[in-house]
Amino acid sequence: MPNSRRQFLGAGLSAAVAGSAISCGASNGASPWRFFTAEEGRTVDAICDRIIPADRDPGAKEARAVNYIDLQLTRPFKRYRKAYREGIAAVDAASRKKFGGRFVELPAGQQTEVLADIEKSSAAFFELILAHTRQGFYGDPRHGGNRNRVSWKMLGVPFPPIRGLERYDQPKVG
Repeated sequence: MPNSRRQFLGAGLSAAVAGSAISCGASNGASPWRFFTAEEGRTVDAICDRIIPADRDPGAKEARAVNYIDLQLTRPFKRYRKAYREGIAAVDAASRKKFGGRFVELPAGQQTEVLADIEKSSAAFFELILAHTRQGFYGDPRHGGNRNRVSWKMLGVPFPPIRGLERYDQPKVG
């Protein structure tokens, strides 16, 4: 029995929607992140917050350094995916062993102690997340971090000129 045009289009539309949900990582619905699980994203956000905490100026949390790291792990940082999965697990394991709770549940002082231990026991991961947190905090916002250019404002760095836009007065010729 031949399918009607309506059935054919409906089946095609269903397949396209399902395929796009899978390719966008929306199939689990549990995580707002591209690479991280929801728990990993909270842990990395807390680690970034301890690395560059807010004081009178915003810190890595406000700059959304975790967003930068998550986005880059789907692009040029793909080679670091395994290191992040293992490193995040090591941070939570160290937190549980030392203080009996997950990293994100600990007060700031205890989180700092755990990170000091991780710096010694998992130096490669610590250096990696340290470098990526700095990049997410100080880098160009178009790469996913430094939300609202918070670090540039803190440093007094002017908004960089964009090719094709004249942000500065040009001297008149002739």
